[in-house]
Amino acid sequence: MSLLHTSRALLSKTSSIARKASTKHNFNIPRSFTNVPTPPDSFKDGKPTLQYAKALPKTFASMTNEQILQFAEMQIPEACRECIVRDIMVVDQIEYDDAMKIFKKIAETNRRGMQIYALPFYTGFGAAFTGGILSVPLVFDLSTVNWFNDKFVTAEMPPLEDLERMLEVGSASWSWMEPILGQISFFLLCMQFARSQLQNLGVRPYFNWQLNMRAAYLVSQFPQYDAEFLRSYSKIDKIVEPHEMSD
Repeated sequence: MSLLHTSRALLSKTSSIARKASTKHNFNIPRSFTNVPTPPDSFKDGKPTLQYAKALPKTFASMTNEQILQFAEMQIPEACRECIVRDIMVVDQIEYDDAMKIFKKIAETNRRGMQIYALPFYTGFGAAFTGGILSVPLVFDLSTVNWFNDKFVTAEMPPLEDLERMLEVGSASWSWMEPILGQISFFLLCMQFARSQLQNLGVRPYFNWQLNMRAAYLVSQFPQYDAEFLRSYSKIDKIVEPHEMSD
């Protein structure tokens, strides 16, 4: 069982303990749901003491292994990075700063071919945006309507005195634009409904496929490190631009 799976089990156990906890308890007794013991003088009257507050970790690098695993299970990018860095330290027997240099190479490798994976998303966005913009002159602009009519429709247009206003042009062009726009709208409506049902089933065919392909490639490039850590990091990396990591 991997460490992330162990962390998942720990989180499940934590939730169970929290649900079973009594509403009446001694606030001065520190409670910890991790394997990290809490000093007995950490709380006073249900509030943290100054000494305990000073020990608050302010960076992911200063957190315990248990905390990092829990945050990694929650898909926090910095925690996923920290898991890899600490695994590098153990495997290569090096210190943190040197391990971070290797992680940067891993992060760069994970972004190889990212634009190719993003191409279908860019294509869909570009087609939808362009179609929406072009639909306006195709309905309301007289010169565009006449060009489209001559090339694709060849319908009889009203006299020019009935095409002096934008809405008059739209009324003339609507006789052939209505079936086009109506069919496109109905098609997109059906596709949106189909997509919502796939989401209900937890299925995202292309998105999940490219996530798994990227993760498998990263694991193949760095087989000496923990595959679960590498896959987790690869899948939380954004397609357009890398996540801006905090310390």
